[in-house]
Amino acid sequence: MKKRSLLIAIIALIISLPLAAGGASENGGTLHFGTGGDQGTYYGFGNVLAQRISSETDTSVVAVVSAGSQDNIEMMDMGNYELGFVQTDVMSYAYNGTNLFAETGAVSDFSTVAALYMEQVQIVTLDPDIKTVADLRGKTVSIGSSGSGVYYNALDILGAYGITEADISPTYQSFGDSVDALQDGRIDAAFVVAGAPTVAVSTLATTHDVRLVSIDGEHIDILLEDSPYYSPYTIPASVYGTDEDCQTVAVGAVIIARNDVSEDAVYDIVSTIFNDQAAIAQSHDKGNELDLDFATSITTVPYHPGAAKYFAEQGIEVPVL
Repeated sequence: MKKRSLLIAIIALIISLPLAAGGASENGGTLHFGTGGDQGTYYGFGNVLAQRISSETDTSVVAVVSAGSQDNIEMMDMGNYELGFVQTDVMSYAYNGTNLFAETGAVSDFSTVAALYMEQVQIVTLDPDIKTVADLRGKTVSIGSSGSGVYYNALDILGAYGITEADISPTYQSFGDSVDALQDGRIDAAFVVAGAPTVAVSTLATTHDVRLVSIDGEHIDILLEDSPYYSPYTIPASVYGTDEDCQTVAVGAVIIARNDVSEDAVYDIVSTIFNDQAAIAQSHDKGNELDLDFATSITTVPYHPGAAKYFAEQGIEVPVL
């Protein structure tokens, strides 16, 4: 009889414990939000959003440092994260099982929450002799972690100039490691794909004469023919104190959610982000870029019902899961 009572007590205790990350979505608990490296825009802005959502609603969100877009999708697929920041191109790769996800296959158990801002392709150097992308040939260049979104962005940009990975001495480093390597003279240039200003680059600019390499209009047109998910973008000289504006391209930064995250939780997330935009902008510059038209512009991956509910209240219909 005592054994039976003990067994019942243990079962009751297990039932009362919070569910693991994969189950927190439908049954309460904290939502884990995969962002990026701790010196990148994903983590900085993601942390601001997580704190705001947690303080203003019944939905608890915690920002988690991660390896970025691909890692966030894979961790969500394994049930470790419920939310993630992703680039629009990487999101499409996952949903369709191409590029980074060609070998592992499509990952489709997620939906769009909102597009938040544009992420610029920033080619950073301290070398005054590197004036164009063509000048990277034969140089030591960080092109992002192997298999990352940055890696594919770098190959796209180099490819538009007829440069392959074999034509440079590539290194595969995070934003922070790339900046350290630039500062120490171990590399000549680095690809950084993140919302400008990016903490790692801003920090470097406080002690060094940072230069951003522009992509000329002719080669932007070549790039867009094969990769239409890019958009032309100009980074003003004032962002890092460079000598002139930088002409480049950008991809969108999007929040996605596992499909099993509750409608109420995603509604809380989206409504807080856009209803509290002014307060969020006081904590992070990217809050100034929030825009409902851009938020609802994704067509490659359907929106989560919770997000669609909020956008419908604003008079905007989006494709729903």
